[in-house]
Amino acid sequence: MKRLFIVSIVAVWTMLAFAQEKKKFSPEQFIAELEQYVTQEARLTPQEAAKFFPLYREQMKKQRPLHQKMRRLSKNKPADENGCLVAIQECDKLDMEMKQLQIEYHKKMLEVLPASKVYDAIKAVDKFHRRQLKRWAHHKNSHLSQ
Repeated sequence: MKRLFIVSIVAVWTMLAFAQEKKKFSPEQFIAELEQYVTQEARLTPQEAAKFFPLYREQMKKQRPLHQKMRRLSKNKPADENGCLVAIQECDKLDMEMKQLQIEYHKKMLEVLPASKVYDAIKAVDKFHRRQLKRWAHHKNSHLSQ
């Protein structure tokens, strides 16, 4: 009887573990959700979205390596003062490069959309990212407490 009870408990735990299997991050799904959200929040027409998102994707593609370099630099603190100085200077340089790309792409976006639509789209992108970060943090915290 004890064995049957233990086997039943193990079976239930196994089923629960499979039922709560972690969802893997899908970049394609993330981008689709972002574009849908931005389109709705900024009230972009299909024609406006067709002009905005290729520029946005191009900007992100160019900024991604800069973000990766920055992440690598900030991951481990250098062992000495000179190393810290170099890391700070390199991060500042990367920040400037990212800001220059942002300015360049905002100009391109303003050539194809009214300023109010570009403004709303930029705000919607920021809002979407903040919302996703909160969702991931909540999801992570809820799994840790179980």
